[in-house]
Amino acid sequence: MHDAIVHPGGARMRWVELPGADPARVYVHGLGATSAPYYAEVAAHPLLPRHRSLLIDLLGFGISDRPQDFPYTIDAHADTLAEALRKAGVAGASVIAHSMGGAVSVVLAHRHPELVAALVLVDADLDPAPPLSERPGSSGIAGYTEEEFVAHGWKEVRDRVGPHWWSTMRLADLRGLHRTAVSLAQGTQPAIRELLKALPIPRAFLHPEGDAPEAAGDLSAAGVQVIAIPESGHTIMLDDPEAFARTLRTLLA
Repeated sequence: MHDAIVHPGGARMRWVELPGADPARVYVHGLGATSAPYYAEVAAHPLLPRHRSLLIDLLGFGISDRPQDFPYTIDAHADTLAEALRKAGVAGASVIAHSMGGAVSVVLAHRHPELVAALVLVDADLDPAPPLSERPGSSGIAGYTEEEFVAHGWKEVRDRVGPHWWSTMRLADLRGLHRTAVSLAQGTQPAIRELLKALPIPRAFLHPEGDAPEAAGDLSAAGVQVIAIPESGHTIMLDDPEAFARTLRTLLA
């Protein structure tokens, strides 16, 4: 396990690292997740040439620290991720990011361009989530006030999302989870979608077949490769790790 101090109070981000050649690959988890369980099989897959790989957890999630004075916004997550990568000696990385982590990684590439040479988004959040109370994921969490969520809302979310997602969501700091969900639901300025379209690096958006992202043609027109992965759901890397690894090999060759 590796770590880096990324917060004035001494809070550390931590990651599992697989050895290999540079440039590095950085794997970023989604809301309520943690990177090693979601990506380990793919990062070590025999189809992928060996590269240094960092399976990193954002503040408030997984094995990283949970500072109570951290804002847990998408922008703040991107900046602390940048700090961790710099301290790890990473530059020009290929970043593979799922769901909420995709939003964080788009902001990372926009604000810290020297760190990201290519971006692979896995069914990532590109737009604000309307309305806040109608979906079980990030926007379902954001439908509570922070105090409601900490007091009882987390139990209702636990029952809605099911045991698989909850197995990692239960590791998250409740306030950090809520603040991150609120920030994701509200979106950024400029919007994640617009930032993604403007990035001057290779970009790909992977999605389950039959569930194309909104305005996929708009992404394609901006040079984003939009790729359907058959027989998979939102967690493509878990649903079909071989297809995911095969796609990464093509994109990151």
